[in-house]
Amino acid sequence: MRVCVIGTGYVGLVTGVCLSHIGHEVICVDNNAEKVKLMQSGQSPIYEPGLSEIMQSSMASGRLSFTTDLGKGVNHGDILFIAVGTPPLPTGESDTRYVEAVARGIGENLNGGYKVIVNKSTVPIGSGDWVRMIVLDGIAERQRVPVGAGVSAAANSIEAQFDVVSNPEFLREGSAVYDTFNPDRIVLGGSNPKAIAMMKELYEPIVERQFSEDTSLPTVPVLVTDLSSAEMVKYASNAFLATKISFINEVANICDRVGADVTQVAQGIGLDSRIGNKFLQAGIGWGGSCFPKDVSALVHTADDYGYEAELLKATINVNDRQRLLSLEKLQQVLKILKGKTVGLLGLTFKPDTDDMRDAPALVLIEHLNRLGAKVKAFDPIVSQSGIGSGLSGVIVETDPERLADGCDALVLVTDWKQFKELDYAKMAGLMHTPILIDGRNYLDQAEIETAGFRYVGIGR
Repeated sequence: MRVCVIGTGYVGLVTGVCLSHIGHEVICVDNNAEKVKLMQSGQSPIYEPGLSEIMQSSMASGRLSFTTDLGKGVNHGDILFIAVGTPPLPTGESDTRYVEAVARGIGENLNGGYKVIVNKSTVPIGSGDWVRMIVLDGIAERQRVPVGAGVSAAANSIEAQFDVVSNPEFLREGSAVYDTFNPDRIVLGGSNPKAIAMMKELYEPIVERQFSEDTSLPTVPVLVTDLSSAEMVKYASNAFLATKISFINEVANICDRVGADVTQVAQGIGLDSRIGNKFLQAGIGWGGSCFPKDVSALVHTADDYGYEAELLKATINVNDRQRLLSLEKLQQVLKILKGKTVGLLGLTFKPDTDDMRDAPALVLIEHLNRLGAKVKAFDPIVSQSGIGSGLSGVIVETDPERLADGCDALVLVTDWKQFKELDYAKMAGLMHTPILIDGRNYLDQAEIETAGFRYVGIGR
């Protein structure tokens, strides 16, 4: 099938690359000329395991290309994905101006033939009808242009033939390619059977597990809903996962006070089939581009419709407090932080990504600076990519030993796999005081203590 993906952030680029990999002809559109030039050279602008390899393969086969020309993409695609960002506003609601601009641009460039316009961006509930209205506005704008101005009469008289479908994404940064080929479910929201049938055809190779790591698994469930319900599925999913993390963090804080070990508690409750063991890892809280934005947006939607989402507000409050827990533990072991040197193991909000949006590390850096501490950090991606040069208030070191040298304490912020293999005995010997705050309960306490550290976990 012929596909256009508008927006090449995490969602858009991964979606476009993976759809081309399974055999579709894909054009990805972005208005950032430098970014498009980089992608046209075969380089991915983001770090995502496995993405660069299949991107280059699809480009070599001719199934994937990149352009700044929205009209070219719209004319090419039978299915048009809107995958631009919807960042949070100070009020908590989503900023939909980029979605609006793209929808209007699609309307201005429609030139006949039936199209399915897919909301892949996480948009407020009710945005499907809103996007349809904006596309129609774009068509109307073009039809008001005089024929003599260069638009043909045929183009001016075109009747819009399109439908809007909501197709929320459930990709995890760091495993987005895997998640695309191995989804738990595919959600399609729409009212026209023709549009839904085209979307099912698009995803058939994935639904049939042709690109799954385990092709013997049952077919991927496809849930067909109305537009608003599909939009709500995305928000409700992320809100539930964020709530689950905040819950286990709250339990961890109680464990700290009564002498229980939250890792054992989590194992015990996770064995309950009604609860499950995922997202029960206590730590310093969630961050990234999805959970903070989506939970706040759902709270804002509830407020708009006269409902106070007290549980979701508590989820946010617990997370905000949890981010300062490592700071409190540093103060407990070091007392005064002014004049002390603290090293952070990890900067990104989670492993296997270069994304630092709303990362807990940034909150720690800000507060440590305020309290007069010197802050250093090492991150497997940030330290090697040069991204760290744009960070303020922190010295980004190039290896773990340089990080440890002269530190009064280390804080494990991101649970990178590499951090389990570090030479902690050597690092302890380079420090003023070998103290390690394990902000993710990720390391083996006995091994760390054998290496010479004083180990402090979360809820342990």
